[in-house]
Amino acid sequence: RDARVDRSTISQLLNDDGARLPNAQVVAACAGLLGVSADWLLGLTDRPEPAADLLATSLTLTEAPRALVDNQIFNWHQEAAGYKIRHVPAALPDMLKTRAMLEWEYSPHLGRTTSQAIGASEDRLAFMRESRSDYEIALPMHELTSFARGEGYYRGLPGPVRREQIAHLTRLHEQLYPSLRVYLFDARKLFSSPITVFGPLLAVLYLGRNYVAFRDTERITAFSRHFDALVREASVPARAFPGFLTDL
Repeated sequence: RDARVDRSTISQLLNDDGARLPNAQVVAACAGLLGVSADWLLGLTDRPEPAADLLATSLTLTEAPRALVDNQIFNWHQEAAGYKIRHVPAALPDMLKTRAMLEWEYSPHLGRTTSQAIGASEDRLAFMRESRSDYEIALPMHELTSFARGEGYYRGLPGPVRREQIAHLTRLHEQLYPSLRVYLFDARKLFSSPITVFGPLLAVLYLGRNYVAFRDTERITAFSRHFDALVREASVPARAFPGFLTDL
């Protein structure tokens, strides 16, 4: 009635012989009144939600604060506990850094609260390291070679801090492998933006000041296949990671 469609028209539309199909105006009116999508009414999809609602739930844009472990990232890790988490970081992953490395990196940003901020984050970093999730991390080889030489982003980082960090990475591999697997790829052959795939739940793209999070299966699968390619084409597989560190 609210759609202004008479009963005879409804009867014809519901008739099994399919003699009459609804016009666009009728479909749009019914979809709007019922709060569903026109595609669902026509049997073209199994999802009844309108397109705008689907987009709102499948894609979100959130701020990415300059912090050791911001609340959003930590919440995603908690949500995905028990699933495999696959990560291409923008630099060395915070969860694998020494305290001295974190202090050097975050002191200019955090100022007088550096020690408190690092102390508060250590429990969260420990949770992420010790959760039931398997972690796969893919890094470009030049990230570690630049780190070892103190070049580029790492210029000014004291040698003892760099050597301690490399030794720390070696120990973590010994302690956590195969739950933690680090792959190194050649950035001249492959490229990846910073991304994280939280099992089958969501995939996140890091833009610098924002995260773009996808929850639809198609895009999560696409991100996973991208990570598969990084692993498949890795110049240094996970089992060879300690040897690469030794040669730095």
